[in-house]
Amino acid sequence: MSVAEKDKRAWAWIPLLYFTQGMPYILIVTVSVIMYKRLGISNADIGLYTSWLYLPWVLKPLWSPLIDLNGTKRKWFLAMQFVVGIAFLGIGLSLPSNAFFTITLAFFWMAAFASATNDIASDGYYMLGLTQKKQSFFIGLRSTFYRLAMVTGQGLLVILAGFLEQKYGDNTKAWSFTMICAAILMLVLTLSNLLACPKFEKTSNKNSEKPSSFWEVFYTFFRKKQIGLALLFILTYRLGESQLVKMASPFLLDTKEVGGLAYSTEAVGTIYGTVGVIMLSLGGILGGILISRDGLKKWMLPMLLALNLPNLLYALLAITQTTSLYAVVGTVVLEQFGYGFGFAAFLIYLIYIAEGASKTSHYAIATGFMALGMMLPGMLSGYIQEWLGYDGFFIWVVIAALPAFFLLRFLKYPSDYGKKTAISNE
Repeated sequence: MSVAEKDKRAWAWIPLLYFTQGMPYILIVTVSVIMYKRLGISNADIGLYTSWLYLPWVLKPLWSPLIDLNGTKRKWFLAMQFVVGIAFLGIGLSLPSNAFFTITLAFFWMAAFASATNDIASDGYYMLGLTQKKQSFFIGLRSTFYRLAMVTGQGLLVILAGFLEQKYGDNTKAWSFTMICAAILMLVLTLSNLLACPKFEKTSNKNSEKPSSFWEVFYTFFRKKQIGLALLFILTYRLGESQLVKMASPFLLDTKEVGGLAYSTEAVGTIYGTVGVIMLSLGGILGGILISRDGLKKWMLPMLLALNLPNLLYALLAITQTTSLYAVVGTVVLEQFGYGFGFAAFLIYLIYIAEGASKTSHYAIATGFMALGMMLPGMLSGYIQEWLGYDGFFIWVVIAALPAFFLLRFLKYPSDYGKKTAISNE
């Protein structure tokens, strides 16, 4: 595959592909909670059953070799995007039924497995379709459109549902229509990807990028140099941030008596949904550009610092309990920018780990560990916060970042990985 073929129409298909990847995730993991709450499901049932919907993203490495061994990545993600659209349509049509909770959960599970599989194929297509330099350059753009999809799902579609609740006076009818709209959007996005994503893979080719067997994928991944150290680094890279993202909004919303800042829901939504998203996107784009210019080695430590140092500001907010809008917005701006900036290095490192044969499956395995590194600390974050209080919790978040800095000293990877000159090796 030549360089020209690899980088073909990247500006067109990357935004579409990653907007499509982000949409089902936010609807399944977050919007489902809001929908069930508005339809009268108890908090206990919502917490139990919607938490399980995250499992396919943790387990997706188990079936990722099938995508490497059969067909093209393009065929896989188009098929899975279509399945997600049909699943959302099923949710919308089944909401008026008496057994809507059981039926819609089944459709959400269907969408979750299809979405996780779509992630595998889309990421594999990204790695196969771009040179190393372009992978680094576009890492911020892909993250930006993924986040825009989350804003669309958690923001615009929820606003639509709220408007329809007021208009019809019937939450079931409102959410049924909203989920049908989500289904139509997914099917339109699927058609757009069909037209925008070029065909550069050939199913008949048996090349070094395809494994010879299912088990070879796992064998070759866990035989990589420094793989144990690399997996520890992946699990700890966001150890602090994974806990902070769960408790940041409750901290702003909680009353002063329990250590919070007593901000309104509208204020928190506006801060994170406007300024926060903009800074997150800018951080990701800048991070990708700098790595493509200078290589990963130069920016790994600065980006790890950028990810974690703003967490100190949350600790200061909790200790002083200041309600100054400037202080709160400034903290969110720096934390979200730092998160986007620091996450760029993390994604490039995951791509490096996946290099070689079976890169699609190996990337899926690496991101499975990434998901585990977010899920487990996040599950414990609420208990830790209740034990330590908000001030002690945010101090703990800062301390939790230290293992990644320690492990970074021992990691070995090419200093120019992701740099423009590295495309000569493609």
